[in-house]
Amino acid sequence: MIDNFENEFFGIGIQNGKTPENLGVLWRTAQNMGASYIFTIGNRYAKQASDTHNAVKSMPYFHYNTFQDFYQNLPKGAMLVGVELTKDAIALETFNHPKRCVYLLGAEDHGLSKTAIEKSHFLIKFKSELSVNVAVAGSIVMYDRGIDKPRFIRAT
Repeated sequence: MIDNFENEFFGIGIQNGKTPENLGVLWRTAQNMGASYIFTIGNRYAKQASDTHNAVKSMPYFHYNTFQDFYQNLPKGAMLVGVELTKDAIALETFNHPKRCVYLLGAEDHGLSKTAIEKSHFLIKFKSELSVNVAVAGSIVMYDRGIDKPRFIRAT
């Protein structure tokens, strides 16, 4: 019997992160929530004081200079899930996470780039009156992924 989680993985990262502290908190949470890898696009921050578990040494970390570089290197079979507060985004509460995906968050002040929004296979959002800290947003998405609910499986 094949375990339902056997072929699952996810990566999570930030496009043009605003502060290194946010990245460190996201990395620490990603390690705790079972992320396969972490990444940055644009702004690059190496060692983070807020990464108290030293996740960057415990899981693969990738850096991409541009969105195009990142997009061309998505893992085969992985779907890009953008986290953005748009009217067309799917509510996180009803979203069935892909078995294999990469979550992309934007900085609090600019969000995701237009290209990132256009290239995302899914855009998701969650209930929030205002924009939240990027590390908090990523944590909420990863927590929701961990909830026992159906997964989206791409048709072959």
